[in-house]
Amino acid sequence: MNMIQIIVLAFGLVAAGGLVVLALAGPSPAKESARRLQSVRFRHSENTLDKVEAQLRKAVAARKPTVHKVAGSASRTEALILRLHRTGKGWTLSQYLYTTLGLGLGISALVFLKSGAPMLALGIGLLVGAGLPHLVVNYFIGKRATRFTTKFPDAIELLVRGLRSGLPVTETLGIVASEVPGPVGEEFKLITERIKIGRTMEDALQETADRLNMPEFSFFCITLAIQRETGGNLAETLSNLADVLRKRAQMKLKIRAMSSESKASAYIVGALPFIVFTMIWWISPAYIGQFFIEERLIIVGLGGLRWMGVGAFIMAKMVSFEI
Repeated sequence: MNMIQIIVLAFGLVAAGGLVVLALAGPSPAKESARRLQSVRFRHSENTLDKVEAQLRKAVAARKPTVHKVAGSASRTEALILRLHRTGKGWTLSQYLYTTLGLGLGISALVFLKSGAPMLALGIGLLVGAGLPHLVVNYFIGKRATRFTTKFPDAIELLVRGLRSGLPVTETLGIVASEVPGPVGEEFKLITERIKIGRTMEDALQETADRLNMPEFSFFCITLAIQRETGGNLAETLSNLADVLRKRAQMKLKIRAMSSESKASAYIVGALPFIVFTMIWWISPAYIGQFFIEERLIIVGLGGLRWMGVGAFIMAKMVSFEI
């Protein structure tokens, strides 16, 4: 290899090493020290606010551990089944696998007929066959989560009205399951069915929270758990929670509107090289096919893909905000 290839490989290895270090870096000692000092403050403070926060932490810590905090925590198969359930489409694991296999074989056959390169066809087929269904599932999960968060404050308000009229919590959950349409009603219906077969309300809610993996529903479960520990007016607490969730949704929409122009520019700039490459390769395979034969072009192409990935990662972090 010449000097240019060595420099490109060196820069690529340094960038990859930096990303690995950032990904595997442990917690900051300063943050850990501050956390310990704060826990001591909660333990020995006489301030009322500190005592309430300490009781809140104790109530949250006393809750039962979750089964599926993150997809893939138990096994790949169970995580995939969980993801398919979150779409709300009723897709089965066999349907997903058959679709992935058929899509991969079809794309591989088309690319092989066009280029005549079996390894390239196999690589593109694997990429599209495994990636496209994954993206489709992610899209429907996000769409269902948006519908859930939109209707969830209304469901909490319905719970509040039921509690203020004197109904028990379990009966108000059944009213929400029958009155609120969409994924909120479906999930509350599953909760009421579990309660009818003998499960406790806390276990039924926790199981739904583990499956949905949504902070809004986790807030709801934590609120009920704290109310059981501390007592108080549950209707007023849930009313405040509904107001907080509405403001949280408004803030998300505001952030999405402010970052929409930057996201659109990033999508266009990021997709343009691939679109141009595909069009040229489709028109003149012999011309663009040198990228898969010439070693220098392969190295330059991989280096460009690496730096494009770094740029996309940085842009995604710039427009990503946690609320």
